[in-house]
Amino acid sequence: MINLPEEYEKEMRSLLGAEFEEYKKIYEQPVRQGLRFNPYKLTKPVWEEIMPFEKEEIPWVENGYYIHGGEGNPARHPYYFAGLYYLQEPSAMTPASRLEIQPYDKVLDLCAAPGGKATELVGRLQGKGFLLANDLSNSRAKALLKNLELTGAPNFYVTSEEPAKLVKSFPEFFDKILIDAPCSGEGMFHKEPKMAEYWLEKSPDYYAEIQKELIVQGAQMLKPGGKMLYSTCTFSKKENEETIAYLLEQCEDMEVLAPLGYGGFSEGFPLEGKSEEMCSQLKKCVRIFPHKMAGEGHFLALLQKKGNGEKSVPRKTVAAKKDEKPDACVEEFLKLVSFDFSEGKLKKEKDKVYFLPGDGNMPKLRYLRTGLYLGEIRKNRFEPSQALAMALSPKTFASCVLLSSKDIRTVKYLKGETIDVADLKPAKEKGWQLVCVDGFSLGFGKLDRGILKNKYYPGWRMQ
Repeated sequence: MINLPEEYEKEMRSLLGAEFEEYKKIYEQPVRQGLRFNPYKLTKPVWEEIMPFEKEEIPWVENGYYIHGGEGNPARHPYYFAGLYYLQEPSAMTPASRLEIQPYDKVLDLCAAPGGKATELVGRLQGKGFLLANDLSNSRAKALLKNLELTGAPNFYVTSEEPAKLVKSFPEFFDKILIDAPCSGEGMFHKEPKMAEYWLEKSPDYYAEIQKELIVQGAQMLKPGGKMLYSTCTFSKKENEETIAYLLEQCEDMEVLAPLGYGGFSEGFPLEGKSEEMCSQLKKCVRIFPHKMAGEGHFLALLQKKGNGEKSVPRKTVAAKKDEKPDACVEEFLKLVSFDFSEGKLKKEKDKVYFLPGDGNMPKLRYLRTGLYLGEIRKNRFEPSQALAMALSPKTFASCVLLSSKDIRTVKYLKGETIDVADLKPAKEKGWQLVCVDGFSLGFGKLDRGILKNKYYPGWRMQ
């Protein structure tokens, strides 16, 4: 049984009243684990047909499932390496599910690492429009990049910038913005007891000031008519309703919307001293309490900027070069690919080749990735990237080695081993192959006389 900080218990008793004792009982219960399938790579009927775990849907998230039982560790199943799903706490799936993403939207995830919400946002774009996923921490942004590349989506940028710099570059630009703000983590004490110790070091007062700055910065980047989702994994009014009230007072063109509901959701709390109109808006916020739903604690508020403005273009852009005829070795490799490059531009930077979504015009920022990294030219040879492999499928590459998730060679491939595939019949008997598991891409290999030389990215290999 976790020892909750005394001051925290006092605040929760005030918040929950008679429900507090019921809330405390959650610490005696096991933590619920979840996964969310990737909407960019497969549909719900396909996922339910191949799902290797016991099926129990998370009732308030269309593509979310609880995990219990099935074929071993879900973080080591080949489908995880194929980017078919993301492991995520069930309540944490809610914010991205309530931000209505449509293809061709320009979307910002302001505090995106490690990528749990960003991977869902980019998946629902279906390769059209783009996601800018930002995290101030460069090290955390690297983990974010890997998770986004696993999705196979080609239309994202990853930056590691101060939000204030993004505000200058993207005034009233984005159609949709998600701010999963850094917080005191009270809603995660059950899942991660260490968070209770950190709470003693940095309480809600510390985070509230950061959150107020972030949410106003987000509003400045939202175009008229656009929608913004603010979320935390904490219970404190200071970090939740008070932050929303601050935004509404600072930005009179912002309003709270009621997101798609669910029977277990609780409404936001009114605040003392605020107007009836303000409190009415705050009650549209959503609180997730773990004693009322099978998930941890969360808060979310769906907001909209009034008006119906035209889509903006970012300031101080660096114009992308027009599609140039690629180097001969790149052109030769791309003959093997039937990927749709019509939604963006090809760009070469030194020896690296990228596919930039949209018109490719983006401001000067600290990028970790600009679009889909296609590969690198080495001594007049083109080496395709792991990211490109994830974006392909048996329908979009000339020759594939098709493995089963139950074939021991699949795990050997993921561990970086050379494998014998002489019994398989790829379209080409020699050269580059897309290695797939049950029809979904894992990476590249080079085939010669039935032996597949492993080209799976070393940093992703199964340990």
